[in-house]
Amino acid sequence: MTSVGIAIIGCGNISGTYLKAMLNFPVLNLLAVADLNLEAAKAKGAEFGITARSIEDVLADPEVEIVVNLTIPKAHAEIATRTLNAGKHAYSEKPLALSYAEGQALLDLAKTVGLRVGAAPDTFLGGSHQAVRALIDKGAIGQPIGGTAVFMCPGHESWHPNPDFYYDDGGGPMLDMGPYYLTALVNCFGSVTQVSGFATMPRKQRVITSEPRYGEHIEVHVPTHVTGVAMFENGAVVQICMSFDVAAHKHGPIELYGTEGTIIVPDPNFFGGDVQTFNKGDKEYTKLDAPTPYSDGEFRSIGVADMAFAIQSDRPHRANGELALHVLEVMVAFQSAADDGAIIQIESRVERPKSLSSSCTNGLLAK
Repeated sequence: MTSVGIAIIGCGNISGTYLKAMLNFPVLNLLAVADLNLEAAKAKGAEFGITARSIEDVLADPEVEIVVNLTIPKAHAEIATRTLNAGKHAYSEKPLALSYAEGQALLDLAKTVGLRVGAAPDTFLGGSHQAVRALIDKGAIGQPIGGTAVFMCPGHESWHPNPDFYYDDGGGPMLDMGPYYLTALVNCFGSVTQVSGFATMPRKQRVITSEPRYGEHIEVHVPTHVTGVAMFENGAVVQICMSFDVAAHKHGPIELYGTEGTIIVPDPNFFGGDVQTFNKGDKEYTKLDAPTPYSDGEFRSIGVADMAFAIQSDRPHRANGELALHVLEVMVAFQSAADDGAIIQIESRVERPKSLSSSCTNGLLAK
């Protein structure tokens, strides 16, 4: 197997998860880590035995073919643009950008220079979510009718060491957690066609209760409770709520309803979890054993690996820029719907990514 040269820019909290997961995929040859704060890069490099370099050095290195952009949301579009202009494929953490126009400009640039854009989340490639997709595709619940998608918590200041960006432009529960839920839904139902929504900001300040900044106050600049409805091109209507303001609840992450049954979908922030089905005539839910790989563990980099294989074999990659851009348009539309008191039409359409074959095991994603 020929490996593809990879570098990571951004050595924050999520970078360790990526670095560990990349060990599952021999196609990824991790050459360097970089950060605007070189000391942060050196610390992360020392932890994982990877060379720490400046951002400029990484972008100038001809051996680096894909840059994995793990910076804060505000910097995603800037770093991806620099990456493409340096002649390298760009893969970003979510969200792709802060606005649809910014995201579209990235894809336009990639097309002009003949390079690829990829973006998280890639959790929809996990075994449990691929199993749900297979159930939908074979008609297990009949004609899809609707569903619910719920993420609600008290806020990330209780655990994250530097939670400021969650409450700054590019943050908030919809842009932070919405990508997981909406990408999972698009993978099952196809494109979103219209949305309605409401958004509120109950508190203008939050108090950090994690270390090392316990007791500090941070300003809130974005809505922290967003709820609405999305209609999909297959006719399904899904109620969505993303919140950093809820102390506790008993809702499941995702439920999908059809004319013949219901599927309980596990947390789309993870690759695995229990899939449960209930069909007409059943007396109780049935737990499904996921028949596809990548459901037992943390594989946050499978999207990068699939992109690397796709570059080698000249096929589309699954966690692609078009998918991320469509999800971004939908997320931004919830705020527009809230601001305007209107139903917002979604202009973009996207093909559902090809299902992941059950034979694509042991880090091999060639199909």
